[in-house]
Amino acid sequence: MKINASEIRVGMLIEYKNDLWQVLKSQHVKPGKGGAFAQVEMKSINKNTKLNERFRSSETVEKASLDEIKYNFLYEDENNYFFMDPVSFEQIEMKKNIVGEKGKLLTENLEVLISFYNEKPFSVDLPNQVTCKIDVTEAALKGQTVSSSYKPAVLINGLSVQVPPFIEPGDEIIVDTRNLEYVKKV
Repeated sequence: MKINASEIRVGMLIEYKNDLWQVLKSQHVKPGKGGAFAQVEMKSINKNTKLNERFRSSETVEKASLDEIKYNFLYEDENNYFFMDPVSFEQIEMKKNIVGEKGKLLTENLEVLISFYNEKPFSVDLPNQVTCKIDVTEAALKGQTVSSSYKPAVLINGLSVQVPPFIEPGDEIIVDTRNLEYVKKV
């Protein structure tokens, strides 16, 4: 789908120079002299390189069309995560480096949204909040509760988060998957 350069937004995927690019930064500039343009910083999905490009407002770019399908997480091995379509029971696998740090938040039967580009799995979107169990946390210091201070904690899956002083090892908490922050105690 063609879009004007002025419609490019952060997070968008565009096809440019025979590659797929994710927009990291986009700034619309209207200089005093000359035409307006969009200054766009992009990262190549396939080659992992960055590119700064300037598009005139009158130019069009090709927005990548993605298919999004719900899958359930099954299990992981050394290199891959495995997912199953709950409707067709078809299984797919994704490399751990594609999923990234979010993979540690995956639990059995967790429903995720997988984006496909040209029938190839491209990214995984987790629910905004997941429940995790605290493995280790420091004891709260007396008198620290006056201000809203947080203490470090390690989850069972190995991720570190900041939690309020009343959280103890073994407690279950809800974590925001977008920024890996504590939301509330279960």
